[in-house]
Amino acid sequence: MSFWWLNPLMKMGYDKPLEDKDMPLLGATDRAQNQYLMFMEKLNREKQSPSQATPSFFWTIVSCHKRAILVSGFCALLKVLTLSTGPVLLKAFINVSLGKGSFKYEGFVLAAVMFVCKFCESLSQRQWYFRTRRLGLQVRSFLSAAIYKKQQKLSNAAKMKHSSGEIMNYVTVDAYRIGEFPYWFHQTWTTSVQLCIALAILYNAVGAAMLSSLVVIIITVLCNAPLAKLQHKYQSKLMEAQDVRLKAMTESLVHMKVLKLYAWEAHFKKVIEGLREVEYKWLTAFQLRRAYNSFLFWSSPVLVSAATFLTCYLLKIPLDASNVFTFVATLCLVQDPIRQIPDVIGVVIQAKVAFTRISKFLDAPELNGQARKKYCVGIDYPIAMNSCSFSWEENPSKSTLKNINLAVKVGEKVAICGEVGSGKSTLLAAVLGEVPKTEGTIQVCGKIAYISQNAWIQTGTVQGNILFGSPMDRERYHNTLARCSLVKDLEVLPYGDCTQIGERGVNLSGGQKQRVQLARALYQNADIYLLDDPFSAVDAHTATSLFNEYVMSALSDKTVLLVTHQVDFLPVFDSIC
Repeated sequence: MSFWWLNPLMKMGYDKPLEDKDMPLLGATDRAQNQYLMFMEKLNREKQSPSQATPSFFWTIVSCHKRAILVSGFCALLKVLTLSTGPVLLKAFINVSLGKGSFKYEGFVLAAVMFVCKFCESLSQRQWYFRTRRLGLQVRSFLSAAIYKKQQKLSNAAKMKHSSGEIMNYVTVDAYRIGEFPYWFHQTWTTSVQLCIALAILYNAVGAAMLSSLVVIIITVLCNAPLAKLQHKYQSKLMEAQDVRLKAMTESLVHMKVLKLYAWEAHFKKVIEGLREVEYKWLTAFQLRRAYNSFLFWSSPVLVSAATFLTCYLLKIPLDASNVFTFVATLCLVQDPIRQIPDVIGVVIQAKVAFTRISKFLDAPELNGQARKKYCVGIDYPIAMNSCSFSWEENPSKSTLKNINLAVKVGEKVAICGEVGSGKSTLLAAVLGEVPKTEGTIQVCGKIAYISQNAWIQTGTVQGNILFGSPMDRERYHNTLARCSLVKDLEVLPYGDCTQIGERGVNLSGGQKQRVQLARALYQNADIYLLDDPFSAVDAHTATSLFNEYVMSALSDKTVLLVTHQVDFLPVFDSIC
């Protein structure tokens, strides 16, 4: 309750700079994986419920964290109630000082009550903020995990609608804004409660003059309604402009070598600056409406006090020390919620826009990949296609691959040959389940390792790219390096396999990247290996060595589909298609 459990960590940080090992582990309920699994379990349960055909993501999140929401809501209510006792206790103190006390030691009792109220106010406020911030972190973490999982399963049509720049915005901007919303959620109703209590205290202090305060507050809220609608509109336009600009920036940075080669820097700079101008236009419009909104609400407390005092003067309501000081103290209760209203409205609008965008993304169609079995015990054909047709488009007029019949036995080596654009890579993608199947039946059984034509390398060390999260087995690791002809290459690197290879392996040659990718696949010890022309990036001598050591020796008992243009290797294959 008092956060004393942080004291040892604070003391350690005072004595020395904190390191990763000094930080305590996250609790099980705060980890992204556990939060994501809980969210998906609840969502799937609601999807299976006959009473709700299309479950709401928002209410699914609420049902997952309803206990935390209720506890933090109780803390918020307690904070508002204890804060509202200030003007009431002040009026009682003034009455005691004027000799209007009810009993002898009333002043001491009031002082004790005020201490308890302020103590509870501080404690409840800190718990309110802590619990809502923690809830926001949990929501943001599992939304990021859900977006990451979803983008791996997007259909091809959905990938056209949701670019990599937009997906990046979903994680960095939209998920962040939804994560901030729990902190402001309870203020959507605590501001109303606090205003009602303040108006009740004002009525007790100045009587009917309180109605003028109520009228000013109502006029302020009504004037804000059209501004709030404009804010919502401009926020949506701003997010769309940010998506387009970020997409252009990402594509330009990824293909910077091509831009430099063709001297297109000036043109693309002009295009990006134009997109930035569009984004700036919507940002300016949004911030101007927000500024008008803030001015309107920040000026309202002054208008409330002026209207109330003017009404007291016109109605001849007497003002003495008791009701004047109570009125001034109550103005603080009125000012805080009124001044927070524009911030609350802005956060709600941003969260609504962000939630709509993420909901559309999570509802996007997925690949209809075949159900792949993890184990193939007793199955003779781990890959079997019967009259299959595949197309990258959802409603194709012409299939990319048509009437494919393929049966691959366990341990069989199959070569796939053909001219450029004949669908060799598409066939491998179909085995992976990444191409929608329009006709026929397909069965794939076992763990798959895929080696793409363009090597995929992550930022880090050579060893990290090969292990790829798997535990280290020294014997298997060194055998993998030898099979992939990487031993001599690692000897040249300054720190061997612990050398940082730069962003996307920029410090490695094309052949080295391909061999690191081959080593990663071999170390995973899969059942099926799909090789998409992996030897095109290496010289003929290295290609022959890799083929003999890797495909024919290391993968001797594995099922292999190899796309290749090198006809010298074809005689040793079991079949060619």
